Amino acid sequence: MQGLLLAERYRLVDTIGSGGMGRVWRAHDVVLHRAVAVKELTAALYVSENERTILLKRTRAEARAAARISHSAVVTVHDVLEHDNRPWIVMELVEGVSLADAVREQGRVEPREAARIGMWLLRGLRAAHRAGVLHRDVKPGNVLLAEDGRVMLTDFGIAQVEGDTTITRTGEIVGSVDYIAPERVRGQEPGPASDLWSLGATLYTAVEGKSPFRRTTPLTTMQAVVGEEAAEPVAAGPLGPVITALLCKDPAARPGAEEAGQMLAEAAEGRRPRVAQAYVPTRQQAGSEVGEGGGAHVPGVSGQHTSPVTAAGDGASAGPVTPVTPMVTVQQGGAPAPAPVVRRRRRVRTIALVVLLAVLVGAGGAAAMYYANEWRQTAGNQGEQSTDGVPEGWERVEDPEGFNLALPKGWKRQVDGAQIDYTPDNGEHFLRIAVDDSPDFDSPYHHQLDLEEQVKVRTEYRRVRLEENIYRDRPGALWDFTWTAVAKDTESPGPRRAIEQMYLARDGVEYTIYMSAPTADWATAREQFDAVLRSWRPAQ
Repeated sequence: MQGLLLAERYRLVDTIGSGGMGRVWRAHDVVLHRAVAVKELTAALYVSENERTILLKRTRAEARAAARISHSAVVTVHDVLEHDNRPWIVMELVEGVSLADAVREQGRVEPREAARIGMWLLRGLRAAHRAGVLHRDVKPGNVLLAEDGRVMLTDFGIAQVEGDTTITRTGEIVGSVDYIAPERVRGQEPGPASDLWSLGATLYTAVEGKSPFRRTTPLTTMQAVVGEEAAEPVAAGPLGPVITALLCKDPAARPGAEEAGQMLAEAAEGRRPRVAQAYVPTRQQAGSEVGEGGGAHVPGVSGQHTSPVTAAGDGASAGPVTPVTPMVTVQQGGAPAPAPVVRRRRRVRTIALVVLLAVLVGAGGAAAMYYANEWRQTAGNQGEQSTDGVPEGWERVEDPEGFNLALPKGWKRQVDGAQIDYTPDNGEHFLRIAVDDSPDFDSPYHHQLDLEEQVKVRTEYRRVRLEENIYRDRPGALWDFTWTAVAKDTESPGPRRAIEQMYLARDGVEYTIYMSAPTADWATAREQFDAVLRSWRPAQ
């Protein structure tokens, strides 16, 4: 594509960056004879026509949002055009590197320099907020460090413009998960304070060399954002209390832009800002209750919180998030010992949505494809039963949580928060079990109807059936549906199908037994699901 002339004006020279949504080119404006940057939305190549229309609207919204901001700390957008049925954005070319690249190369940024960067970013954000624009994706990758010393904020692609009709779906959270403010994860309307929280997380990454809340999965990352305090920065120097102030969980208690600017200016001079100390929570010893802002108890994140959560750009609700009790104890000498089986309260009202999140944000790429082929070859015949009622080639598995079931040999257990998966191929095909000691709904059927309202925004979602049934002489419901996983969300895109049996046991516990696989493998997966249901034994 090098050398391509767009709109008879912008000639592509070479690529200077890429990400999950697109690629950035250095280009030459043959009309004004100047160098520019051109953002190519490669994600548009792999989405449906409907999704492409939404993407084009978002791209135009990015151009409109940036056009409303005139400030030296914000990258200028020159033009937006369509080529090859895709949107392209022409921007000011900034020679330099991103803050993310600088952190990767250097390990971390010196605190006074990070404070200077923060001052530039705050100026850009204040200009955007005055223009009625929220950035909503402030992160190191969207911070450009120009060779001439300027610091510039870019990528207003998911910006929200005051007065505009929102393009994102109701309840959808967009942005990079570990830089999203906790109030947005809870489903609340963002405001300028949300951008300042993301600024605090960005500065933490700059001085510490790592994201403050990133965990192993998007779901556990969101849990950390809402329910945990960031580890105290050790290399932040005078910037430490400023970062802590900006990462205050309560947006109403967060410092405003003017106060944050004053604190950053003092930190840039090497002085520890006095006013920042008022925002530093009192930390008590481990095991004791942490006070307001401390993270042991977070208002709105208890078992009663039911606001849906969605992953970055995928539209799949992840549900209420609650801290998970670790299930490992330590013997004398430090060796791990099996933990006792603990009946934990699991708020899994949106278990199916959490499952979709796991599928949509990546199933292991080439490794998953390899394991998928192996799965097809070794699935076995579920119709052949052994003497104890377990299908030939299967084995009965006693789960540490107390329930047991039969599974094909070789399936491995994986735990993601309160969700328990068994998979032969790192998630391309998987069975998921969820246990809720205090279900939110009187019947599994109404629970699944509520879940469907959130899941059906997925690409090409189609209900096969959703109906009440009786399972093990108890009220239940069976939900069978299909959708298409798109390339922008996973390395293994394509049609998928899932089926879920939910039922209320006699002790009031709600069990969810869920299986998902590519549509091409569904005949085998469905046979396996039926065999699992026949073998299922709840915890006693």
